[in-house]
Amino acid sequence: MARPRVQPNSARYPGPVTVGPRTDRLQALAARPSAALVLISFALAIWMTLDLILEGVVSRFDESVADVVGGWEVRENPFLYAICWAITQIGGQRGMILIVMGGLIVYICWTRRTLQPLIRTLAAILLLSAVVYAFKYGLGRTAPAYPGSYLHRGGLSYPSGHTANAVLMWGLATWLAVYYGLPLWVQRLFAILFVVSPIASGVTMLLLNFHWVSDLVTGAAVSVILLWVLHLIFDGRLGRWTGIPDTRDSRPRPKNPVPA
Repeated sequence: MARPRVQPNSARYPGPVTVGPRTDRLQALAARPSAALVLISFALAIWMTLDLILEGVVSRFDESVADVVGGWEVRENPFLYAICWAITQIGGQRGMILIVMGGLIVYICWTRRTLQPLIRTLAAILLLSAVVYAFKYGLGRTAPAYPGSYLHRGGLSYPSGHTANAVLMWGLATWLAVYYGLPLWVQRLFAILFVVSPIASGVTMLLLNFHWVSDLVTGAAVSVILLWVLHLIFDGRLGRWTGIPDTRDSRPRPKNPVPA
């Protein structure tokens, strides 16, 4: 059995990181989204937005799915409604995500003597808010419960902010946990949240008829693009600026740090 590789971490001296098949997967999740995935996300977001404006096939598909889901009457069942609503809040509601991320940010800022986690999180929130709400207010799409899909009626359905929050913020949390070499169980926890939360919150919002299918897909696509933009911004020199003088650790800097 091959021994796992050990390599220096690029964080502010958190120590070496053991690299094996499992941690390779974690690093892949925390890495910058591939060019192919970003291009697919761009194409999906543009196509679905244009189709929505032109009332094309995607709009008709949305309405047919909403009709089927509405027949299941999940919203009318108090027990099912409570479970689904809780999943949407835990998985994709920004306030809930920031409560968890707040602990992660404070821990890394204090132990690594850097403001990078805070700066990256603020940048993510600003980018997400600007782009998603530009779509929401620009199109004003109504939700399935309106009933019907109509533009410029004061709706805020398109794209799904919960799905966008889940992808971008849990993706950022995974990036930070891996980049700063936190314990493997912490890295795995955030990686699971990164994968599971957008799917779980998206499915439950669909079951509750809070969003159309295209709302969820476009929300995920937009957040993948924004995660890629964050990597472009912070994978360079700006990502190495800490903002706090380091006086707590006298160990030498690694000569060849691994890029984020």
